[in-house]
Amino acid sequence: MQSMQEHIKGFIFHCQYEKNLNPKTIKAYRIDLRQFAEFLDRDHPGNRIDLVDKHILREYIKNVSTGNKPKTIKRKLATLKAFFNQLEFEDTILVNPFRKIRIRIKEGKSLPRTIPRRDIAGLFQSLYVLKQKTDNVKGHAVRTLVRDIAVLELLFSAGVRVAELCSLRADNVELQRGSVRIMGKGTRERMIPLCGDEIVQALGEYEKLYRAEISQAGWFFINRDGRRFSEQSVRLMIRKYVRLTEIPDRITPHMFRHSVATQLLENGVDIRYIQTFLGHSSITTTQIYAQVTEEFQRVAIEARHPRRGMDMGMGE
Repeated sequence: MQSMQEHIKGFIFHCQYEKNLNPKTIKAYRIDLRQFAEFLDRDHPGNRIDLVDKHILREYIKNVSTGNKPKTIKRKLATLKAFFNQLEFEDTILVNPFRKIRIRIKEGKSLPRTIPRRDIAGLFQSLYVLKQKTDNVKGHAVRTLVRDIAVLELLFSAGVRVAELCSLRADNVELQRGSVRIMGKGTRERMIPLCGDEIVQALGEYEKLYRAEISQAGWFFINRDGRRFSEQSVRLMIRKYVRLTEIPDRITPHMFRHSVATQLLENGVDIRYIQTFLGHSSITTTQIYAQVTEEFQRVAIEARHPRRGMDMGMGE
């Protein structure tokens, strides 16, 4: 009988090389399964994997429910369920213990945080004003500013995830066609049009300045060391310009994605197109933006409703 660590190693191998899952998913699986293994060693020492039953699972659910958010708990249990599914498929266990238990974890709905239009406009305005002041200056600071403008333009224009942006390869960006090819979650590929002269110009100017580094590294967005521009670097960069623009709220890269999706809905774009644009596998995920736009729609209807300003003709 294999040890728990050997079972985990085999499952990770299956996810990494047979299912070709995202490295971040693999990392989360490792963490979750290590936690489950530690739970078994502590509370059920010497227990074989084929002896894990619904009673042990219930203990574990109670264990991970302490101090974790519902979303985290659901992820940890999804990892464990996938692990036992694979063990059952390989005939390591006769029956997946998850078949004998019903789990419902209620996750509170939280609406996506967006950036007010005035703050987005102010951020871009301050960047372009700063660029105008440095157009006649050469050096690393100017190159960095050109890259940062290109990154922010793409985040907002294309609504991409920060990991998707940082993983862009040189041949994913087709400036002549005005589009970018994005490899999203689950290796789903989508083409996104670059709408507007500003984004095409920003990416073109950046590509011209960094052509040699891009050609050598293969990545489209490059850091000062000639390597891939990281997700954490994007977060720090945004934080720097938010402070410079004196925007009071904290802004994250993902908020640009939320903002463009919400504003597309407000402007009447069909939600099915927005689903494709964002790379959502399910329309349910996209529909959360409809809740964000409800207040906007209410104000718009009230302002334009034909009942407003009607003279009722109620004289003396």
